Amino acid sequence: MDQITIHGLDGELEEVIRSMAERDGTSLSHAAFELLRIGAGLVKPASQQPTVGPSLDQYIGSWTSDEADEFDAAVQEFETVDETSWQ
Repeated sequence: MDQITIHGLDGELEEVIRSMAERDGTSLSHAAFELLRIGAGLVKPASQQPTVGPSLDQYIGSWTSDEADEFDAAVQEFETVDETSWQ
């Protein structure tokens, strides 16, 4: 089956589909498809799958623009190759 039309989605379900699509950067159709697969038991919900990436942000932190500039200035000398070291 290539296509299916679903009528009468309630506002709550529509919001879940829209927020899932936005969160994952996918289309509404893809988000609805994923929810159908989860509901059918074909895949685990994202909350039950191991994650990598943004889930570690709380341990990494982030830099302000000034901090990033300070770091770039501190490591600038490592951008220069000492030709005598390669002979």
